[in-house]
Amino acid sequence: MTVDGAISNEQQVNALDITPDKYVVAAAGYQHIRMYDLASNNPNPVVNYEGVSKNITSLGFQEEGKWMYTGGEDCSARVWDLRSSSFQCQRIFQVSAPVNCVCLHPNQAELMVGDQSGVIHLWDLRSDHNEQLIPEAESSIQDIAVDQDGSYMAAVNNKGHCYIWTLTGGIGEEPTRLNPRHKLLAHKRYALRCKFSPDSTLLVTTSADQTARVWRTTDFSEVQVLQHEAKRWVWDAAFSADSQYIFTASSDGVARLWNASTGTIEREYQGHQKAVIALAFRDEIVSAS
Repeated sequence: MTVDGAISNEQQVNALDITPDKYVVAAAGYQHIRMYDLASNNPNPVVNYEGVSKNITSLGFQEEGKWMYTGGEDCSARVWDLRSSSFQCQRIFQVSAPVNCVCLHPNQAELMVGDQSGVIHLWDLRSDHNEQLIPEAESSIQDIAVDQDGSYMAAVNNKGHCYIWTLTGGIGEEPTRLNPRHKLLAHKRYALRCKFSPDSTLLVTTSADQTARVWRTTDFSEVQVLQHEAKRWVWDAAFSADSQYIFTASSDGVARLWNASTGTIEREYQGHQKAVIALAFRDEIVSAS
């Protein structure tokens, strides 16, 4: 079990993710991507991707750890070959506005890219074809999530709105098709992140309105409002593997573990001196024998 909020001392960490084998955590920041060995106490990165410009805002891994994807304020999404010792960028997808988020479809073949101009780009890695949609004019796409079944896609924007699509296709060479389903007035202020639970039954959204909100995917009704008395921005969230618990990262420098069904705090992780704005978590369900 790993939960991380900040790695680098000299500058802000914008995004974190843990490799599928759980050995390495990647931290994205200003003009760099750094990888750290989770099994070691060594504070120095084992891999350092330099040469990228501006802020790296988003990153994640292909399910077998063969490649990594990133998005950044240089108006691009990138694919990095992790099997190469040269750590080179393999493919670049250029857009016309800074990229806030990149999400990989469970089919491992399509990247959803959200930018500050309000455009969601569907980049098909198989054909290099891309399509665009704008759910709301004059808004910035802050985060995109696709559930593990590939049934739903969610996107949140800087107006606090959350858009939901049902997904069809995406199998073999067939591209994914998006069918609009819901518009949730999820938050009163800036929305920051959205994440589906591993069992696809819940969606959590976080916001500058000092709350994380949990939604049931059967009808996208609100299940819980997670709010601490400190009343600070909730930047990021992550579900446990059994979908029963939610971690949140907050501006008060504390990461919290919530019970998703009761909305109560189970544990607090303290020690950061500044806001915790990025969080990564991976665990696994161990079956009883």
